[in-house]
Amino acid sequence: MKENATGMLSRRERQIMDVIYRLGRASAAEVLAGLPDPPGYSAVRAMLATLEAKGLLRHVKEGGRHYLFYPLQPRDDAANVALRRLLQTFFDGSVKKTVNALLNVKDSDLDEEEVERLRALIAQAEAEGR
Repeated sequence: MKENATGMLSRRERQIMDVIYRLGRASAAEVLAGLPDPPGYSAVRAMLATLEAKGLLRHVKEGGRHYLFYPLQPRDDAANVALRRLLQTFFDGSVKKTVNALLNVKDSDLDEEEVERLRALIAQAEAEGR
């Protein structure tokens, strides 16, 4: 999968992407309606244009002046790109350092079922040679 050169997204850009992923395709007005503490309509339009310039969105014209925006990557692909960037930026690309940090989070209240699921995922990764 090709990574885009977006860098990190701002909080508001992430919120906009969340709305569009949730709806599949959305107009600026629909994005505005889906945002917490929304900015003005023109600010949303500007952020949509920025996200499009970053290669995360495209738009189609529907019904005259109506534009619908849609994501260029499936959400899982975008999440994988973001996770790799996070690992590289904060944990020197080390999965071990990342997992250690996650397990040391104070409010991480893993129950025994979740711990077993993590063990199974680790065993699966080992069996697949990752």
